[in-house]
Amino acid sequence: MRITNDREPKREPKAARAPREHAAREPRESRVSATEALRSAAEQLTELLGRRPESISVLKPTEDGWAARVEVVEVERIPETTSVMASYDVALDPAGRLLAYERGRRYTRAQTERDDRDR
Repeated sequence: MRITNDREPKREPKAARAPREHAAREPRESRVSATEALRSAAEQLTELLGRRPESISVLKPTEDGWAARVEVVEVERIPETTSVMASYDVALDPAGRLLAYERGRRYTRAQTERDDRDR
């Protein structure tokens, strides 16, 4: 038994203390580099779609990981300028694992983006 004065806080013996809360938390995942996120998005989307991405036009970090826009040839035609392309919006977690994807617009390879004022 330990004697304390009124000003010193009483402490429980070490064995009786509750385990620290932070030990129960899962470790936070580290964010992969932009290059690794690009590679991961292309590989995982290829596996799901069965088509290799032509390019990745957008990659940006988000609060939840990474967001990318991936361009894929959906229908190959001759001449190539008439091939049908599609843009896919992809969400990756911080470790580069695919969380979701959604096909956005479809267009021919020769089509250029138009400003809303041109429509």
